[in-house]
Amino acid sequence: MSDYHAPLKDIAFVLDHVVPLADVNSLEAFAHADRELVDGLLAEAGRFCEDLVAPSNRDADQQGSILADGQVRTPESFKRIYEQYVGAGWGALAHPPELGGGGFPLLVANAFKEMLTAANMAFSLGPLLTTGAVTMLVEHASDAQKQEYVTKLVSGEWAGTMNLTEPQAGSDVGAITSKAIPTDDGTWRITGQKIFITYGDHDLTDNIIHLVLARVPDAPPGTKGISCFIVPKYLVNDDGSLGEPNDVKVVSVEHKLGIHASPTCVMAFGDEGDGAVGHLIGEVNAGMRYMFTMMNDARLGVGLQGLAIGERAYQQAVAYAVERRQGRAVGADAGTSSTIVQHADVRRMLLTMKAYVEGMRALCYANAQAIDLAAHHPDDVAREHHQKLADLLTPLSKAWSTDRGVDVASLGIQVHGGMGYIEETGAAQYYRDARIAPIYEGTNGIQALDLVGRKLPYDGGAFVKGWIADLRTEAEALEGERLADIRAGLLDGISVLEEATDWMFAHAAEPNEIFAGATPYLQLTAQVAAGSLLARGAAAADRLLDGQGDEEFFAARIVVANFYVTQLLPIVAGLLPAVTAGAADLFELSEAQLTG
Repeated sequence: MSDYHAPLKDIAFVLDHVVPLADVNSLEAFAHADRELVDGLLAEAGRFCEDLVAPSNRDADQQGSILADGQVRTPESFKRIYEQYVGAGWGALAHPPELGGGGFPLLVANAFKEMLTAANMAFSLGPLLTTGAVTMLVEHASDAQKQEYVTKLVSGEWAGTMNLTEPQAGSDVGAITSKAIPTDDGTWRITGQKIFITYGDHDLTDNIIHLVLARVPDAPPGTKGISCFIVPKYLVNDDGSLGEPNDVKVVSVEHKLGIHASPTCVMAFGDEGDGAVGHLIGEVNAGMRYMFTMMNDARLGVGLQGLAIGERAYQQAVAYAVERRQGRAVGADAGTSSTIVQHADVRRMLLTMKAYVEGMRALCYANAQAIDLAAHHPDDVAREHHQKLADLLTPLSKAWSTDRGVDVASLGIQVHGGMGYIEETGAAQYYRDARIAPIYEGTNGIQALDLVGRKLPYDGGAFVKGWIADLRTEAEALEGERLADIRAGLLDGISVLEEATDWMFAHAAEPNEIFAGATPYLQLTAQVAAGSLLARGAAAADRLLDGQGDEEFFAARIVVANFYVTQLLPIVAGLLPAVTAGAADLFELSEAQLTG
């Protein structure tokens, strides 16, 4: 298994020329996050991830997390890593300074998350959920709850979880049956079972703060009758010290395809008494709305998982390709054996991996920038615009990036050939780990339904049409011989996106028709969006090639964008028929025919 190298140069290029950090640190809230400070911070983050976290990836996968004597035990290396993670304040980067956070933009925090996830995805999942818990509680919890719980979540002394899924409900959160009964002292008693709870129990922190969805008495059916509660593993005394264990138990730890070191738990609330003590967040029956704050934060974080695993799989594949000798490349001397990187098909695989990694990075970072601007821009109209942009990009970042992450990890195995299928090389682990990401935080099919059902209708369709028009305007502005093919290919892709979008609006009154094409429409849209961002980077590289130094790096940005636009973007033309086919064939076969 090759070492992980933080791609600081690639990250810096995106922050300088594709998704400018300058647009964010020009805001008052982020004035301190200037380029020099961010460069130093990310360099230190890169060293942390390379030297401390990445070496644990293989051993932690082999050891896994286990349940012993009612307590989850994580791999030994995780305790050392987490202690230093907390000591350095990495988990607090983007949280409010008044709660002990660093006050950095999400754009910067997500650059760190990319590196942490690439170094060890299984480890990164715990901090991801804690960060999401903080985000939700900062927006919706009471001041007293923030003081009691959020400050210690920000510091990393305590960890947070998200408890939604139940055995009978799956992705249908409205079908949950966990109950919350009020008591005379203002607390609630929570009973029920939750499954697939990431880091539901572990030995890294003194306390775990579970955010639990449950139904109060006489709650309306479906998602409108769900409330959200803080349920700590250990009760908290009035002075902030830890009290008695709450009635919260880990029943089992799942045996999974990948991310073996991440404990995925079945949790039982209230099995040993009247119920686990819980504290209501906000109002009753508003829990689903609150939880979406956490879920949207996690969806972008999961999109970063596709990017991060793709980056690490690419690094290992290219390191193997430049050393492995097999066959004789075209033009090589007779009787010699060439490194496989000299073969055209291996080059095709490596460039595909690299182009998708760069596209994922640009898309996820653009999503984070939109969130920062939506939260902190001084102009109301600008904030509303960027919020809609963030809402539009979130399902694209989550679904497209995680699907491409699986594709890139699969290609990494293919580059290794038979050795890639052997666990000892490490290539297979990336594929195993990546496969959960398209399922996490609302499956990718749900992301597609969200895109066509909720995001396309913004402003009667005017918002998304305006966004596509902006893509066209930027593409038409590309000039020069080196960008000619990129310009032509990108404009072709945008035309396909316009046709697909027009079809969606024309059939908006027929839900099954648009839902049938939702997934190919999302893939088509994101494929074009990433191509547009890569073209933006190519245009910047084209300007920088003349006298700015580092010509090989800038020339590579143009080549990668050209490869993407001319060889990967054209798949959108093949997706168009799937978008516009409608639902007839999907429902033509009976269940008996499907099973027969």
